[in-house]
Amino acid sequence: MHSVVVHAHFYQPPRENPWRDEVEEEPTAAPFHDWNERVTHECYRPFATARLRDAAGRVQGHVNLFEWASFDAATTLLRWLEPNAPEVYRAILDGDRASVRRLRGHGNAIAMPYHHVILPLASRRDKVTEVRWGLADFRRRFGRGAEGLWLPETAVDEETLVVLAEEGVRFTVLAPHQVEPPPSGGAPLRFVAGGGRELAIFAYDGTLSPGVAFGRLVEDGAELARHLAPPILDETASRDAFTLTTLAMDGETFGHHRKFAEMALARAVALLLARPAVRIENFAAVLARAPALVDARIVEGSSWSCPHGVERWRADCGCRATPGTSQAWRRPLRAALNWLARELDHRFESEGATFFPDPWRVRDAFGAVAALPRAARHAFAAARVRDGTDAERATRLLDGVSARLGMFGSCAWFFDDVAGHETVLMLRLAAYALELLGDDALERGLLDRLAVAPANDAGAGDGAQVYRSRAHRSRAGTAA
Repeated sequence: MHSVVVHAHFYQPPRENPWRDEVEEEPTAAPFHDWNERVTHECYRPFATARLRDAAGRVQGHVNLFEWASFDAATTLLRWLEPNAPEVYRAILDGDRASVRRLRGHGNAIAMPYHHVILPLASRRDKVTEVRWGLADFRRRFGRGAEGLWLPETAVDEETLVVLAEEGVRFTVLAPHQVEPPPSGGAPLRFVAGGGRELAIFAYDGTLSPGVAFGRLVEDGAELARHLAPPILDETASRDAFTLTTLAMDGETFGHHRKFAEMALARAVALLLARPAVRIENFAAVLARAPALVDARIVEGSSWSCPHGVERWRADCGCRATPGTSQAWRRPLRAALNWLARELDHRFESEGATFFPDPWRVRDAFGAVAALPRAARHAFAAARVRDGTDAERATRLLDGVSARLGMFGSCAWFFDDVAGHETVLMLRLAAYALELLGDDALERGLLDRLAVAPANDAGAGDGAQVYRSRAHRSRAGTAA
């Protein structure tokens, strides 16, 4: 039998103004209010209701592709979808539940760290917190434990995989250039984490995946189906044999980056389902039948979207979207936020000890409620503070921790300018974390360090000026 797994990684950064917890107008998303609304219209809703056309182009029905595609959806996205596009949010949960029933308890959804951070660049403590928060939020939403976990940008190092194994994660997904030896027939590889723990690694098809994301394969569902499972398999398949084709790409490929791509995928799914030698499933279902037996070596500090590994998120590695721009700002931005994180952690540990017997243990547990309304977060803190201490202040400390973790979102470094919109979103979280955990002296220290991060936009100045003019002023309610 030939198995097919198509994985879609869905993500949006935290666009909310943290002081008001509302997404402000984003003019570049016009005619929509903001990019969350626009991408929902172009991608997430069509993916949940993909039109299924026959060979003549007639619409035969609609398909919830969340039922047929393996996927992860960032907490920052799900948190927005739940109140703002509830029918899409329900379709995501329904798709996972349907796959659980179809695949003997193995659901299509997998978890990801709570914030879209580059884990190899995070401290071990932050790795643990991000993974625990992601797993806790997943369990609350999907009503089951996550078997797998997607790594943002598939950025990986050994310590990250050890943390995943220690937290009970059974598998992750990497690009083929991130593992050695190359997997045979798509079979999972085994990473030995020590202490009797291990983790399976699936490597997606490095030729087909770019063909879907950037080529013409999503223009014709029949052609896509032929590439996912060549027709010759129908004649040669044996129930004793096992082969696997795995795709992985940004979920926004379907409808946002590539218009009508979700329709091609729906057509491919329908054609593959009609072939008895082909099985559409997910990684967990494959792993249940074909355990990882061959030990893998990973390429330390590698990622799927940068040939320089994780350098795109800390250095002027040469990767840029706009020719002629400089990324000299990346290193000082990383250094500034790393310094701020250390200082805020000291503040949290010191003040948190007045409220909690073990502040770090409470921090790790906070992920179960971090995405919930403030009343739930306050109740969490009130149930854990020492008698006679201020639960309101304890709640603010924990909210500050969430912002401090979130300011490392990968999109702060991905694009071309420290004055770019995504970087401002992360600097806004830094300003919010400073308000809840820090003081004016720490803010001055941050500004001194941001001042050596030069903007490509001559009118923006440097990172310190961007922080003052666009991130910090959001505190007063002015749109960033």
